[in-house]
Amino acid sequence: MSDTFFRLDEKVAVVTGGGQGIGEAICRRLAAAGAKVGVLDLSAENAKRVADALHGQALVGDITKEADIERMFKEVESGLGPVDILVNNAGVASRAKRDLPIWELERADWEFVFNINVIGLVLCCKAVLPGMIARKYGRIVNVASVAGKEGNPRMGPYSASKAAVIALTKSLAKELSGTGNVTVNSISPAVIQTPILDQLDQKTIDYMISKIPMGRTGKPEEVAALIHYLVSAEASFTTGQCYDITGGRSVY
Repeated sequence: MSDTFFRLDEKVAVVTGGGQGIGEAICRRLAAAGAKVGVLDLSAENAKRVADALHGQALVGDITKEADIERMFKEVESGLGPVDILVNNAGVASRAKRDLPIWELERADWEFVFNINVIGLVLCCKAVLPGMIARKYGRIVNVASVAGKEGNPRMGPYSASKAAVIALTKSLAKELSGTGNVTVNSISPAVIQTPILDQLDQKTIDYMISKIPMGRTGKPEEVAALIHYLVSAEASFTTGQCYDITGGRSVY
């Protein structure tokens, strides 16, 4: 019986930002559990590399553009089938290493981060929810950050955008109550060793690691393991939650 726990056979999953880092680890984990995976990424090269390795489907486009969203989700439905699982993982830390105090930031810094981390996430949810509601089944996991709970200095746009992701998760989960077995959860990782760290200076990275009692960055595979449970059929009574994966930084 235990061999069937958390299996995702015949489920169709789309992972945004799936071409590298945490997203790639999520794609690999879900595929290993039997899911058919759509690897959505802005980079055609990365999306194809991961999709080819997993016998999945590469979806290339910009999640901030509604035309791209419509095209990509039509492609995955045609190629793999209706989407059962959406992992909103795509995100940015800042615009061109502009991890600056708030009074030195420009409007464009805020718009760049929010358009990807919040608006793009909402557009992806809109693309899959009508189908999930009609079929009375679906799993959505939004990747937030502990910065959205505690706020990281010199990361105002990122911290605020991830706070928005947590609140949106709770709001959407409540809107979907009573529509069937459609759940929405979020996770809040601490600093994870991925290419997104290239957007930050070492001082900011050192600050984040100093807050982690385990004294290290997390691994993408550790994040993927948590998401695996949340997108499984077994997580049927879990919705509207934000799960920390922070090496002990946050315990609330």
